Amino acid sequence: MTRYVEEDLHGAEFRECDLTGARLIGVVMQDAVIDGLITNLVVNGVDVTEYVEAELDRRHPVRVLIRSEDIADLREASRQLHSAWAVTIERIRRTPGIERRSVHEEWSAVQTMRHLVFVHDSWFRRCCLGSTELFTPMGIGTTVEPYREAHGLDLSLDPTLDEIVSVRTAQTAELEAWLDEVTTVQLAARAPVPDDDVWPPYARGRTVRQCLGTVLNETFEHHGFCVRDLDLIEARDAE
Repeated sequence: MTRYVEEDLHGAEFRECDLTGARLIGVVMQDAVIDGLITNLVVNGVDVTEYVEAELDRRHPVRVLIRSEDIADLREASRQLHSAWAVTIERIRRTPGIERRSVHEEWSAVQTMRHLVFVHDSWFRRCCLGSTELFTPMGIGTTVEPYREAHGLDLSLDPTLDEIVSVRTAQTAELEAWLDEVTTVQLAARAPVPDDDVWPPYARGRTVRQCLGTVLNETFEHHGFCVRDLDLIEARDAE
């Protein structure tokens, strides 16, 4: 493990880094922001993970539905996520062009939605349905090669907001129709991931329920990222 002793890391940014097991001893940390998959985080001797998770559940009750094993809750989670995105899309339409703006090198709103197109194709169609069909070309996948431009993705495309929304609406309808018919037994079964080298390579061995959880979580998390950045853009424009 790399050791930093008496270093000035003021303003440092760690992006897409694995900090598992990191130890920050005797540090000064003011106005810091931590955003990611965080578990067992101990601050000054106190494990704050449960506090953070409880507050996130309070702010976003849909998180509780997403974790539920009750099919009715999962259906409601999908409905709420779709409704939240619909409200955000209408917000975007009120400021033409904002959908292509980004902050802090994050994805723009249209890039975020294109990523969810990819998530649906990979984690739902492939992992829950066992589909071997090519992905929707406009999707944006992982930056990891060789998956970045694999299985039908076309990074040269520049779809309009309406085109992306049309695809996402159809995908949401497909998911919700499936949720209306799926059973507890089917959710508990091993995911029918095709035996090939297409993304996601680490889905084999997971249950259908776990793969569905990825779809719902990604839809929720990326909505949060999108709203966060829209807030920042609008605040800057108002200055």
